[in-house]
Amino acid sequence: MKYAIVIPDGCADEPQASLDGLTPLQAARTPAMDRVATRGVVGRANHVPEHLPAGSDVANLSLLGYDPEANYSGRAPLEAAAQGISLGPEDWAIRCNLVTIEDQVMRDFTAGHISTEEATLLLRSAQEALVGDLPLEFVPGVSYRNLLIYRGHEQAAAFTRETRTTAPHDLTDRSVADDYPRGGGSRLLYDLMSRSVALFAQHPVNVARRNSGRLPATNIWLWGLGRTPRLEPFQQVYGCVGKMITAVDLLRGLASLIGWQRIEVPGATGYTDTDYAAKGRYAIESLPTTDLICVHVEATDEASHEGDVSAKIKALEEIDRHIVGPLLDALDAQGEFRLLVTPDHPTPLRTKTHSHGFVPFALAGAEIIADDCTTYDEINAAQSTLNFPEGWKLMRYFLHG
Repeated sequence: MKYAIVIPDGCADEPQASLDGLTPLQAARTPAMDRVATRGVVGRANHVPEHLPAGSDVANLSLLGYDPEANYSGRAPLEAAAQGISLGPEDWAIRCNLVTIEDQVMRDFTAGHISTEEATLLLRSAQEALVGDLPLEFVPGVSYRNLLIYRGHEQAAAFTRETRTTAPHDLTDRSVADDYPRGGGSRLLYDLMSRSVALFAQHPVNVARRNSGRLPATNIWLWGLGRTPRLEPFQQVYGCVGKMITAVDLLRGLASLIGWQRIEVPGATGYTDTDYAAKGRYAIESLPTTDLICVHVEATDEASHEGDVSAKIKALEEIDRHIVGPLLDALDAQGEFRLLVTPDHPTPLRTKTHSHGFVPFALAGAEIIADDCTTYDEINAAQSTLNFPEGWKLMRYFLHG
């Protein structure tokens, strides 16, 4: 038996007036996803408990079969694991975005999708000018997605699970005045964020960006702090070996922590310009060497953050054409299989941010008795009796139900 999961991140949405009352999933041409629905079942799962942040960290932890109530410890430690950064018992990882804030409004949580090279130069300056004697290290990641590592120090004890930070993508076009860090250790985080403004103002990277009509990175935004969770290996819990295809450090980190091999795909960007076809090819090529292949695509979520309905529909259609369709055909040709298509959380175009709530899934394959659904979308899923209020339990149903 082979297993495959395709995650169109944040694709679940609301009916859109611009689409005559359809959701993007309904409006997009997705014959392969509909084929999964026709051959199998459509249902719903809720991957984010109401009292936890509606982020991809909590949601994907649940989607991969781990109870977030018991295992969630923050987003940044997962991304640290992706980079092979080991955290000691008194160490903390903190997510560090490069952002554009104008008049205390979050203009762009990606600083205009700043390049990795530019981000590295800005963070090098931050390391030299802001850190001083503190045991802090700015670690460049990809584009605007970076880390700050705090190595065990008396100040570290001030950080707690209750230290409040806000994801910058939750603040798009909103005032940030009330969303700076609060609680234990927040003074240190706020001080670094504030001092980065003057440091970056006339930095050569930003001067060049402004001169070419691009948004500057006005400052760092610190959030998502935590310590590394101790997750049981996936093979030990579920009895099979997995591999992950993604361009996002969060999913890379989760894969590492549960013992999955990560497959790096050339041209995978974590944005709407990603190479969908390459992801599909690499997924198919991996089938002989693993029990389960998981393909995560960030493009649908990015389109939602930008409020771009056309880009979201296009991303869904590319995922369908280049990943779900070819993967379904390859699975059919090799023998018994199960294929699951599901996002992690909703990301409504209206709000441009992640939200709590159920997401639709379609599941087909061996021993799955088909229901009456012939299309994969939120409306059909809402009418299904196949519901997982504790979304992490969907994994066991997928593998063994």
